[in-house]
Amino acid sequence: MKNLLNQIAEIKIVPVIKIDNAADAAPLAKALIAGGLPVAEVTFRTEAAEEAIREMKKFPEMLVGAGTITSVEQAKKACDAGAVFLVTAGFNRAVTEFAVENNIPIFPGVCTPTEIMYLLEYNLPVAKFFPAEQYGGLSTIKALSGPFPNMKFMPTGGISDKNILDYLANPQIIACGGSWMVKDSLINNHQFDEIQRLAADAVQLVK
Repeated sequence: MKNLLNQIAEIKIVPVIKIDNAADAAPLAKALIAGGLPVAEVTFRTEAAEEAIREMKKFPEMLVGAGTITSVEQAKKACDAGAVFLVTAGFNRAVTEFAVENNIPIFPGVCTPTEIMYLLEYNLPVAKFFPAEQYGGLSTIKALSGPFPNMKFMPTGGISDKNILDYLANPQIIACGGSWMVKDSLINNHQFDEIQRLAADAVQLVK
């Protein structure tokens, strides 16, 4: 877990990906690697997610996780496909316990003090703060950091190249999830050169 957290903290951005066609996974991985952003949270919002993870894992440089996990069944499928971390939009006790028992890094979604208390039961060091902008963004994270000084956050939702530097300036934030460089339309229209350019711009921005 610590090694994975260090990798994510070094990259600073986790592209959040919704992929409709698994055939797009390989060229997408190539574009992210070429852009200097070799990490992906592949969301389980489509039928293609499992196969997309399997395809992206063929690139040893890629750090591939699964997002929007809502059940243990999905978590098992994601891990069998090669996902090295799990992300949930909210706190799910069954999924969290599955991950902890199997030593799989997991970032459960939280937006309240009560949910952070749940994470502390499992000694989890990082929470996904979601949806970040809609739940008060940086000011809410700062407020939550008072009673929970050891909890780190990976905010996602409404993060863009316009506000990511504000978030990353906060020491409680290890990285941000974002989709502006991997929009559905860019993937579906096979604009992988544009994805590479946006990824490279994002990496340059957060250096």
